[in-house]
Amino acid sequence: MDQNNASPKKMNVGLIGAGFMAKAHSIAYAGMPMFFWPAPIIPVKKMIVDMNEAIAREAKDKFAFESYSTDWHDVVNNPEIDVVDICTPNNVHAEIAIAAAKAGKHIICEKPLALTVDQAREMYLTAKENNIKTLVAFNYRKTPAVQLAKKYIEEGAIGEILDFRGTYLQDWSADPESPLSWRFQKNICGSGALGDIGTHVVDMLRFLVGDFKKVNARTATYIPERPVQSGLTDSLGNARLNKDTPRKAVDVDDQCMFMIECENGAFGSIEATRNAWGRNNYITFEIHGTLGSLYFNYERRDELQVCFASDPDDRRGFRTIYTGPNHPYGNGLWPIPALGIGYTETKIVECYDFFNAIANDTQASPNFEDGYEIELISDAILKSAQTHTWVDVH
Repeated sequence: MDQNNASPKKMNVGLIGAGFMAKAHSIAYAGMPMFFWPAPIIPVKKMIVDMNEAIAREAKDKFAFESYSTDWHDVVNNPEIDVVDICTPNNVHAEIAIAAAKAGKHIICEKPLALTVDQAREMYLTAKENNIKTLVAFNYRKTPAVQLAKKYIEEGAIGEILDFRGTYLQDWSADPESPLSWRFQKNICGSGALGDIGTHVVDMLRFLVGDFKKVNARTATYIPERPVQSGLTDSLGNARLNKDTPRKAVDVDDQCMFMIECENGAFGSIEATRNAWGRNNYITFEIHGTLGSLYFNYERRDELQVCFASDPDDRRGFRTIYTGPNHPYGNGLWPIPALGIGYTETKIVECYDFFNAIANDTQASPNFEDGYEIELISDAILKSAQTHTWVDVH
């Protein structure tokens, strides 16, 4: 057979967890070879796992897997599985990932990587010791406009970075009658708005600006208890329960705000909350440099706002660049700018980068080392909020 016409290698995937993120990852596995052909590797959806058999059985058909199980060990111990994809609540990430790494499986894990710094360190080191390719699913950094911002920064187009600000604002938990998701329970999620959404902005700005040196943070819990939901499906803020429904305490943060000083001298701030009425998925950053500025808003994800100091005086101001085929990942997505990049495409790009790393024996980014670094940052943020002082990240 002509090697140039050979079909791409296939790898079997075992996906653990059958909720919303399982849907997003399953679409990415199906779509990646269609967008990026020839694909570095073709993912085969081999087995999906959920503790509830009815949910697992339905997910097998809904997400087009070959088989299902109610026990994640069936994925880790299956010699036919090459990749383990962890889409569970945060409290079981470490146990599954460490077992998968010891079994020689490459690993995708949803964010945040773990409940604690110690768990994240063990996950990272175990994967490293076993030469495992890893990826932490901070997919928002895969948005082409964010990658374009990175390109401009690396080219020196905005000069030396002076400062930045980032936000992640949502409103799905602003209603006190919305149910007690596992995302409000520290023993399952680790932290609230910080771990759930704030870490996405931490990852994005760490990717664009540089490593964090120290932080100064404040956190708040606005709704101290919530009605307990029934059933196993996490309804987030999409359900309203009867006022007579039993309630349980919330023991994580509803909002976090923190200042950051980076190793390279840049400084800035991040705000994350799920209690901002009117904000849906408001992820933004604005970065100022000595030669220009960049602004991005995920709710307008095809656009990057740019201003360069070299622009003529009578034309200087933010202007819009619509991402398309001439920008990062553009040759694999859509043929003209502004046709529309969605959440699914960021997952497809994430999937492509992961399997490309496996095919070329490199590490994907962000990987477990990045996830560990973000756990160190998160830990420093929570310590700072408790002590009301600046805290070093390392």
